[in-house]
Amino acid sequence: MLELDVNQIERMVSTFLWPFFRVASFFMVIPMIGSRLLPVRIRLGLAIAVTVLLVPVLPEMPVFDGISGENVVIILQQILIGTIMGFVIQVLFQVFVLGAQIAAMQMGLGFASTSDPANGVSVVILGQYYLMIVMMLFLVTNGHLIMIEVMVRSFTILPVGGESVATSSLYKVALAGTWLFSGAMMIALPAITALLVVNFSFGVMTRAAPQLNIFAIGFPFTMLMGLFITWISMGDILDHYYKMTQFVLDYLTGLIVTESG
Repeated sequence: MLELDVNQIERMVSTFLWPFFRVASFFMVIPMIGSRLLPVRIRLGLAIAVTVLLVPVLPEMPVFDGISGENVVIILQQILIGTIMGFVIQVLFQVFVLGAQIAAMQMGLGFASTSDPANGVSVVILGQYYLMIVMMLFLVTNGHLIMIEVMVRSFTILPVGGESVATSSLYKVALAGTWLFSGAMMIALPAITALLVVNFSFGVMTRAAPQLNIFAIGFPFTMLMGLFITWISMGDILDHYYKMTQFVLDYLTGLIVTESG
């Protein structure tokens, strides 16, 4: 009878413990929930609540067999998988922040920086503005629910106790920096192009009339033109968001499938 009770306890613990490590590591890295604005206790409580809700719909978990090296490896695998998935979503937000920083540097707003309370770093005001817009779009389009759904599907595609994370998946995560910079450049390209034309025009005027103090009005005019171009380009931020989100979902799905293969 005692052995039966121990087996039941081990099965109950394994049913909750293995998914909890993946869910908790995912919530520690994902934007908004994993930011410094949310205390660690609240994040852990949210991870526990989500794990309890997901346990009935998840596939059968391997039985927890005390403290052993195999269990430590499984725990590390779940933490790594959850961290990778959260990191890819974090890159989605940083694409817009980096694009705004590139545009701000070109228009002369690089000195106007503020402290980002979510990440604890100093960013330009335009980057913080873009980050707030992307966060609102993420919540309005139920992006948080979609990310949780992708995480739930990962338990079926990449079950607990299966093979370790493939080297190709880690290589794909490393390559995430490439589309981080390419996506940011695509967002900042309209402002960069317009400001390049403006600076080229000022250069021609300076060569044509050296006695005119063009640079005295060049800096404020460049800033105003940059703000105007940013205001115009805000109409396309939703299209950029949809394209980037679709790319991240495809990237994340391919990442999980590669791991399972």
